[in-house]
Amino acid sequence: MFSRVLLLLAFFAIATPAAAANVSIVIDLSDQHMRVSVGGAPKYSFDVSTGRKGYATPKGTYGVQRMYTEYYSRKYDWAPMPYSIFFRGGYAIHGTYDTKRLGGVASHGCIRLSPENARRLYNLVLQHGSGNVSIRVKA
Repeated sequence: MFSRVLLLLAFFAIATPAAAANVSIVIDLSDQHMRVSVGGAPKYSFDVSTGRKGYATPKGTYGVQRMYTEYYSRKYDWAPMPYSIFFRGGYAIHGTYDTKRLGGVASHGCIRLSPENARRLYNLVLQHGSGNVSIRVKA
C-alpha cells in the first residue's frame, strides 16, 4: 500500500507542470529602454528603438496577440522583423538589423531590439506562456 502511495505521488510530481511565472515587459519611451522581470525578479534590460516623430508607439498595457520567429512587414517594404511578438494590431516587439539606432527613436511604432535580445525575449515568452505576459509601454 505504501509503495502505491509513493508511486502515485511520484506520478503527480512528474505529470503536474510547475506554475508559470508572470513575465513583465516594460518599455520606457523616455529612455528607450526595456526592462523584463519574471515573477517580480529582474531578468533582462535592453536598449530599444521605438516610434519616431509621426509614428508613435502606442502607450498602455497589452497582452501577447501572436508571435512569429520570422516575419516580414507587408506595410514597410517587406522589412525583416525577426522574433516578432505582436501586442496591438500591427505593432510588435521584434529584432532589427539596424542596431546602431537602438537607444533612440527610429521605428514606425514598433519596439525594436537587437536580433539576439529579441530571440532571448521570444524564448522567454515561449517558456512561460504568452498568456502569462504583460507588456507595458509608458512615457
